[in-house]
Amino acid sequence: MKKLTGKKILMVIAKSKYRDEEYLEPRKVLEDAGAVITVASSSLNPSEGMLGLTVKPDVLIGNVKEEDFDGIVFVGGGGAAEYFDNPVAHKLARSFFEHGKLTSAICIAPATLANAGVLKGKKATAFPSSEAALRTHEAIFMKQDVVSDGTIVTAVGPQAAKRFGEKLVEVLGVK
Repeated sequence: MKKLTGKKILMVIAKSKYRDEEYLEPRKVLEDAGAVITVASSSLNPSEGMLGLTVKPDVLIGNVKEEDFDGIVFVGGGGAAEYFDNPVAHKLARSFFEHGKLTSAICIAPATLANAGVLKGKKATAFPSSEAALRTHEAIFMKQDVVSDGTIVTAVGPQAAKRFGEKLVEVLGVK
């Protein structure tokens, strides 16, 4: 039996310019482990990734209810900056974290978690351009590809996307 059967994961992508492999690789690893994926964005229009992948979101980020999911994944890529100061994204991140659920982000997206206040005192990593945001919000910045601290999982970018997915499965599997 797959270890994540019945687990529901929310993947948040930007309305454009998310990083294709940071969406595809963790999604594949999670689905292969039995998780069900729902994609949220700030628009229901098809979103085009930085490398050309098009994804049609399932739900608007403002309509998501944290209690319907076991974890959240903020996907990186240049477009992810739209969530850095987004109160809806911050509220979701805090809600998942406060309820002890998987709260994760890759590439520049950990800046959203930092700005939401969930990385304070937590080990985390991010793409170099987001390092300052993590440090400003008192995260313990680690120069590693994938970092987990309790239910928080962060990763640096596309090269770590598969290992990020594997860490998500590991963290979800122990809950």
